[in-house]
Amino acid sequence: MIHKTTSIRNLIQPSALSSLISKLGASSYATQAASSLQQACEPPSAYSNDEYADIDWNGLGFSVMPTDYMYIMKCPSDGYFQQGQLCRYGNIELSPSAGVLNYGQGLFEGTKVYRKKDGGLYLFRPDQNAIRMQIGAERMCMPSPSIEHFINAVKQTALANRRWIPPPGKGSLYVRPLLIGTGPVLGLAPSPEYTFLVYASPVGNYFKEGTAALNLYVEGEFHRASRGGAGGVKSITNYAPVLKAIHRAKDRGFSDVLYLDSLNKKNIEEVSSCNIFIVKGNILSTPATNGTILEGVTRKSMMEIAKDLGYQVEERTIPVDELIDADEVFCTGTAVGVAAVGSITYNGKRTEYEISPDLVCKKLYSRLVGIQSGAVEDNRGWVVEID
Repeated sequence: MIHKTTSIRNLIQPSALSSLISKLGASSYATQAASSLQQACEPPSAYSNDEYADIDWNGLGFSVMPTDYMYIMKCPSDGYFQQGQLCRYGNIELSPSAGVLNYGQGLFEGTKVYRKKDGGLYLFRPDQNAIRMQIGAERMCMPSPSIEHFINAVKQTALANRRWIPPPGKGSLYVRPLLIGTGPVLGLAPSPEYTFLVYASPVGNYFKEGTAALNLYVEGEFHRASRGGAGGVKSITNYAPVLKAIHRAKDRGFSDVLYLDSLNKKNIEEVSSCNIFIVKGNILSTPATNGTILEGVTRKSMMEIAKDLGYQVEERTIPVDELIDADEVFCTGTAVGVAAVGSITYNGKRTEYEISPDLVCKKLYSRLVGIQSGAVEDNRGWVVEID
């Protein structure tokens, strides 16, 4: 099956693109690289019959655990994604001048596969991840898989790694789709070749605190994103720059960093890898996405669930000073799930929040888990079964 996708031809004329590739000598290398990858990527003849991998399911954290297979699909300079296939999990070969290595032309997504008590497998709103990748690809001048191709690749990866999906209640299989410029470039330009790759790893809690409340530090020196940048898409370039701030905060005993807007330095935006909400009375507020904040799938789901439960939901500018009077603060994200915040430190002042079973975030998360597990009716079609 061949899929025509949105191409960088919309931004660069075919003649100019061909000339560029020719000048860089990329065509020959791209053909060799594709051939090398094809030879190394032999489809599996059979999957393991083991129900579960032999690991300690009670000791899962959030780190890479190599599984059995990954999925790879190539898109050469003609703008067509070729037929993808499953390969044994392992290293991939890249040119030293690959666009992703030299200019950071890459995106990633994150979704999870869960196992039900009856053994069935399911995904949660994978179409939203596919759409977000398409939006990010347009921003980064990249072609992107269709929603159908994206979901199919995730499903294939999940089924091929079925024995790595934790038992119910023990965690999930975190699936990481990547879209990267693998073709060689020297001058600053879009890559002449792209690779869509999906791998997976079983995971437990994202934070070392487990389910304990988070202690956040408001960062006043470093910023995660700026207006006009790529903070609103899941570009790989958004994450390495925050490592210094995270490292510094964790050295001081904090769980993570809450960033302020880079323009006024007084409005909260998001945490390093998740969105943030504040609760005051019956009102849930979260920073409005304005190009610097990632539109999280869990964020969107929490907002819809909150409305169902009778809460008023606001997307707006939130001054950091409002944290002092908030009844509750919590974070959301695919990797993080829903995590209550126990304290936030800003300018040397620590604001603490009461943690109890009656927290709004716990009610919302309970409804979310209920929908995912089938205990609560899924009237929006969020849960996608894997055949």
